[in-house]
Order: sequence, then C-alpha cells, then structure tokens
Amino acid sequence: MEWFKTLLIVLQVISALAVILLVLLQQGKGADMGAAFGSGSSGSLFGASGSANFLSHATAIFAAVFFISTLGITWIGNKKEVSPGVLSGTVAPAVAPTVPVAPVQDPTKPAVPK
Repeated sequence: MEWFKTLLIVLQVISALAVILLVLLQQGKGADMGAAFGSGSSGSLFGASGSANFLSHATAIFAAVFFISTLGITWIGNKKEVSPGVLSGTVAPAVAPTVPVAPVQDPTKPAVPK
C-alpha cells in the first residue's frame, strides 16, 4: 500500500505543477477586448480561439486529477487499524512464556513452609 501512496503523491505534485503552468499560460477575459482594438496580439500557438478551449480543458483535467489524488491520499492516511478498547469485552491472546515461571502465591493465604 505504501507504493500506491507514493504514486498518488507523485501524481498530485505533477498535476499541481501542470495546473499552475496552464493557468499562467491562459489569457484573461479582458485580454480579448484589448486585442480587438489593436493593442495586443491575438495569435498564439494553437490559434486565436483554439488555445482557450485546449488550455481550459487541460486545466480542468489536471485539476480533477489533483483533487482525486488528494482524496486518495487522505483516504489512505486515515485508514488505521483500530484496536478494541478496554471495555470491548475481548481479551488479547496471551503469549506463552519461554522460561518457566514459579507460581505466584495468593497473598490472602498464609505461607506454606517447604
């Protein structure tokens, strides 16, 4: 299970970096207005309107991967083996001693001389 947690952490870091990079690459909503009046360039690597669709979809996919990996890490981290409490009524199995132990005398009875 430890390898799965490591895989989720690596996936989470990669998706977080991808989301940061994709958000920084995207244009803001007001950038199109400036390009319409000639103050900016609307051309990009994927075309004028194709870049927004590709980058928004990629951002949404990486964000979903980030949240799913975060939930997986949380679920694995919270899975603990719960031991029964003192009042549960179950007794843990005793371990057999390897060295013979002398019987303990009851303190309410008088000592018997040998």
